[in-house]
Amino acid sequence: MRFLLLLLIYALKTVFLWVMKYRKLNNSELPRLSEEAFKEAPKTPIILVLDNVRSLHNIGSVFRTADAFLIEKIYLCGITACPPHKDIHKTALGATETVAWEYVSETQELVEQLKRENTHIISIEQAEQAVLLPDFFPEREKKHALIFGNEVKGVSQAVVSASDQVIEIPQLGTKHSLNIAVSVGVVVWDLFTKLRG
Repeated sequence: MRFLLLLLIYALKTVFLWVMKYRKLNNSELPRLSEEAFKEAPKTPIILVLDNVRSLHNIGSVFRTADAFLIEKIYLCGITACPPHKDIHKTALGATETVAWEYVSETQELVEQLKRENTHIISIEQAEQAVLLPDFFPEREKKHALIFGNEVKGVSQAVVSASDQVIEIPQLGTKHSLNIAVSVGVVVWDLFTKLRG
């Protein structure tokens, strides 16, 4: 009888530990930076450029991704909307208050300015001689500007031609088209891990 009781206690303890092994954390348990600490924290040497992005929800999602990975700055170009806007805030969840951003009307002029500042210009696009994302390794001592384009037309040809490099996200399905917010997440995560590794 005592053996069965000990066995039952052991089984219950094992089940309890297994269930609690992956206990979800509450928001209060997450190591969050304050807005001030975020602004002072060393940034990942990546700039995001949105070339005529039309979806306000995509713009907000890009802000959240930029916040998550301590991205240096976002440039909003052409028809890309700027904060404050309720639909941007809906998906940004306050990231428009932490991530530095600036509006520039002409993407191509911004590209030339960033080149003068010795920033490596990379269009994320499907193009001849594009490097597949897994094969690209960023130089740690350089700043990289990643350009993401319109949901339908992509990055404009003039901007692609002015880029130092083009990176393509490999895709195996029938669409060969990812939502811009997804593309930003994939590319930023990949470069973030390579720069930190």
